[in-house]
Amino acid sequence: MRAFPPYRAQVVTEIPITTRADRERALARAGYNAFNLPANMVTIDLLTDSGTGAMSTAQEAAAAAADRSYAGSDSFFRFRQAVADLTSYPHVLPVHQGRAAERVLFTSVLQPGQISVSNTHFDTTRANVELLGCEARDLPCAGFLDLDSHEPFKGNIDIPLLERTLSGPDGDRVGMVLVTITNNGGGGQPVSMANLRAAVALCRKHKVPIFLDAARFAENAWLVTRREPGYENRTPREVAAEAFDLVDGCVASLKKDGISPMGAFIGVRDAELASRCETLLIATEGFRTYGGLAAHDLERVAKGLAEVLDPGYLHAREAEAIRLAQQANDAGVDSVQPPGLHALYLNAGRLLQHLPAGRFPGHALACEMYLRGGIRCVELGSLYLGELDENNELVTPAPFELVRIALPRRVYAQAHMDYVADVLAEIAKDPGAVPGYRILDAPKVLRHFNLRLEPA
Repeated sequence: MRAFPPYRAQVVTEIPITTRADRERALARAGYNAFNLPANMVTIDLLTDSGTGAMSTAQEAAAAAADRSYAGSDSFFRFRQAVADLTSYPHVLPVHQGRAAERVLFTSVLQPGQISVSNTHFDTTRANVELLGCEARDLPCAGFLDLDSHEPFKGNIDIPLLERTLSGPDGDRVGMVLVTITNNGGGGQPVSMANLRAAVALCRKHKVPIFLDAARFAENAWLVTRREPGYENRTPREVAAEAFDLVDGCVASLKKDGISPMGAFIGVRDAELASRCETLLIATEGFRTYGGLAAHDLERVAKGLAEVLDPGYLHAREAEAIRLAQQANDAGVDSVQPPGLHALYLNAGRLLQHLPAGRFPGHALACEMYLRGGIRCVELGSLYLGELDENNELVTPAPFELVRIALPRRVYAQAHMDYVADVLAEIAKDPGAVPGYRILDAPKVLRHFNLRLEPA
């Protein structure tokens, strides 16, 4: 039988409907950067799955009864219990969002000149490492290089390369290992439990702390139950708890698998590290029992952590991603295989072969999706990852030119996704008509958020 979402809508929000001329003017005013578009000019917003999920009635009821006490509120203790029950970490600190949690933990772990090793650092993760004067080094597994293969765990860290790194000349510079589940920068692909155990064993051998970036812990756990032998009869909650138990701690944006508009946490085992994190948290985020979060968000997260592990919800989410991927592929737009859960990654480089990397085919496809259908999404290719010269010309392209279509949690119906597929099919009928883009202005750090471009 077909999977269907185990919920129904009770409150709805009007979707902006715009004309092609409206969108052309809006995109030009935005400097051809989707991050600069006002939301009232976006019809289907697939820019991110972070903080964009729909709240449940249970979450909103809990939020209404939140305790706003500055210190030691009842809402904090409910939040901490929900996190501790899942992760078993003795030290749990709330933080307002994931990048702030990264900053607090990384500052407490890393020293200037050290290396952070990961399967893939995402944008703000890499920035937080580099702003400390450290190096962010990615070791994705070889399987990810084949976008079309159906290898089940392309999000894995490369274990032989990790071993050579830890035992090689740079080994004493490695300050931490960070495993991102699922691997957002690596096509939304999951990490297997076997791979995580192997990485932990190497870190124990070389006395290097290992943490999770657990923003999408539930989706990773679900895909483990679907793809990894020996886990087919385990619940997502059991798999997630095992993953948390293996490592020294984690950072987790709860705007993803906490299904909350705001929130994150740091969880660690070491009391001394927890104390360093707490000191920085209080100085820069807020007291240890709220960490920059409003009490109603503590309550929403406490409920969301339970709701996100519902197998019926995760099954329906997987079915949504698989269907959209198949529709896109049938229309002639290839995507990274196999589909993950939180996003679909389109192979823009293959579709727009007439555009060289320096004209940013991923960005071109994302702009075309907005112009044709009011769909906002984001490039993950040379615009985001490539190396530019002083004139903002591409020097070193990214390995792939991708577009990420994020899937907000519990927001869009199947008809909305069918519309997205229809827009892609229209573009695929004449991909040569899609223009490339050139950069007019770009900051040195996190440039994709603030750069401005024009059609080439």
